[in-house]
Amino acid sequence: MVFFGFFPMAEFKGIPIATRPVRSGEKYQTPQGFSAIRDGIKQQGEAVSTPLGVKPLWLRAKMPDGEVFNAVRGIVREHRLATVCEEAKCPNIGECWNHGTATIMLMGAVCTRACRFCSVDTGNPRGWLDAEEPDNTARTVELMGLKYVVLTSVNRDDLPDGGAQHFAATVLAIKRRTPATAVEALTPDFQGVLTDVATVVDSGLEVFAQNVETVRRLTHPVRDARAGYERTLQVLAYAKQHRASVLTKTSLMLGLGETDAEILETMQDCRAAQVDILTLGQYLRPTPHHLAVQRYVTPAQFDAFRQQGLALGFREVVSGPLVRSSYRAERVLEQNNCGLPAAP
Repeated sequence: MVFFGFFPMAEFKGIPIATRPVRSGEKYQTPQGFSAIRDGIKQQGEAVSTPLGVKPLWLRAKMPDGEVFNAVRGIVREHRLATVCEEAKCPNIGECWNHGTATIMLMGAVCTRACRFCSVDTGNPRGWLDAEEPDNTARTVELMGLKYVVLTSVNRDDLPDGGAQHFAATVLAIKRRTPATAVEALTPDFQGVLTDVATVVDSGLEVFAQNVETVRRLTHPVRDARAGYERTLQVLAYAKQHRASVLTKTSLMLGLGETDAEILETMQDCRAAQVDILTLGQYLRPTPHHLAVQRYVTPAQFDAFRQQGLALGFREVVSGPLVRSSYRAERVLEQNNCGLPAAP
């Protein structure tokens, strides 16, 4: 059995033959020989409906298309790379890829955790790693002519160091091929092991990111039980203390049931941890079996949160309904909200 995209392919005399696609919530066998669950969350009875109805107009993104988009997709396929743009069903994939940028997801597309907001497949890779991935990633960055690249990954709690050495090897490979390329690493929390955090921070990158995702009260059940609000803040604070020249960054999803006061409290906690850059975006439910959206935050409210964040001392706050943690990351220090239009 081999895989082509999301569709399992059986072989007959060496010719791939399509079989039934794996449905969301179903278990399947990966090409590496371990089992995983499509979209990360098992189907458990009837999905909970959302009471909010049709999405507002400001949440409608354009369908991805275009010559540059197709060229980027071709390079990603050729080098067997997973991108968070695809795996997390990012609404900005067309915009970002048409600007010749992509967030590359390391260490495969199966996560050891099962956060209830995330559609990345979940399972236990049992130590599997693609040893060629650092060099393949560096070659892809060179082919795409990137000036700024974001590296992220699934959580790999099955690895002794959570994948820290793999992250560092990828950064070093990129710097060898294209020394002028700036690198951002959006990493797991490495289970709070600070020596593993240091391994990544010392690899030569420019930006270190770890997402707090939501406010303290909603951390569980929004995030996997192995994640933690305080742990993320500790990781971010340590990264800045360990190497002050590295910028630190985190991201917060809105619309999960948090209050405006809790958003402000979270921003204050992040500043206390010396976080430099904050992104704020609307949570969008990836499948009917994930957490329901509790509210749609308006563009005007996102503008107001940005101003609050800047007043607290963040170097930049990128805030808007379709913003994701890696949204136009190469523009994040232009201090113009990545060019997003202000609310009318």
